Amino acid sequence: MPSPVFVTVLQPTDEGLVVGRGSATTAGPGRWGLPGGSAEPPGAAGLPLDEAALRRHAARELAEETGVGAEPGGLTLHAVTRGEYGKVGLHFLAPRLPAALVRSRHRDLLAAHAARGDEPELDRLAFVRSAAELYGLGPQAAYVPQLVARWAAPQRAGEGQLRNFLGRGGA
Repeated sequence: MPSPVFVTVLQPTDEGLVVGRGSATTAGPGRWGLPGGSAEPPGAAGLPLDEAALRRHAARELAEETGVGAEPGGLTLHAVTRGEYGKVGLHFLAPRLPAALVRSRHRDLLAAHAARGDEPELDRLAFVRSAAELYGLGPQAAYVPQLVARWAAPQRAGEGQLRNFLGRGGA
């Protein structure tokens, strides 16, 4: 059974927010989404998914799918969503990078996958500044348009949202 929790990273650039198209080997081939994936409890089964583990997982997914490294501590909570089948998404905002750097890192990642003879998770990247630009790309994961729209509007969820979700309360 898939994890009921997933993480994504909103990676802003000077050309817009990074979105990627799922390759043929993913659960959503041809579908546009944010870099991310299911979050499993760290270590032994039954351990809680704490803030540090979620941030580390989000940073790892960003690197695995785009080639862009991010310090987990540099990721800030942007939004929490609830999707189909009750899956909960925690969406982290990364520091802004030049689009040229993101393209270069992804190109290097694609070359490494080709050299190994396997497929990357995201076979193409695009940069969007609005949900309208996202719709022009083709089908996308259900949560993406609302996150792009929220990112485009200058607002940010507070750390208290993550603490409350994790059951630790506080602001």
